[in-house]
Amino acid sequence: MRKIVIASDHAGFRLKELLKSELLKLNFNVDDKGTFTEESVDYPDFAHKLAFDVNTGIADIGIVICGSGNGVNMTVNKYENIRSALCWNEEIAKLARLHNDANVIALPARFISDDTAKKCLEIFLNTEFEGGRHLQRVKKIPIKRNE
Repeated sequence: MRKIVIASDHAGFRLKELLKSELLKLNFNVDDKGTFTEESVDYPDFAHKLAFDVNTGIADIGIVICGSGNGVNMTVNKYENIRSALCWNEEIAKLARLHNDANVIALPARFISDDTAKKCLEIFLNTEFEGGRHLQRVKKIPIKRNE
C-alpha cells in the first residue's frame, strides 16, 4: 500500500480534512503534516514537511493544498525528486500522472469544489505513468548544476 502524506495552510485546511477522511475510509496510510486549524499560517512550513517525506521516499504520494495551490506547488517543486502538479480538473490530474509521473498533487482550495477535488485526487491516485516517450522528458526535469 502506498503511503500518502498530506499538508495544507489555513485556506486549505477544510479541504485537507475532507480528503484525509475520504482516504482513511479507503484504508490508505495517510500522514497529516498540518496545519491543524484554520488560523493563519505560512504555507511553506507545512509544504516543506511534506516535501521532505516525498523527496526522501518516506512517502510515495503527496497532496498539498492552499488557497490558489500555487504557493505550496512552488515550494514542493524546489525538491529534486518531486514532480508536483497544480490540478484544477480531472484531465489535468490524469495528464499529470500519465505524462509527467507527478508524485505530488497541488489543489487550489478556493477555486475548486469539494467534488472536483475528490475526483482529481481519485484520478491522480489511479492513473499510472505511461512512460515511453514521456520518460526521457521526465528525466530532464531535475536541475542540472554548473552546466
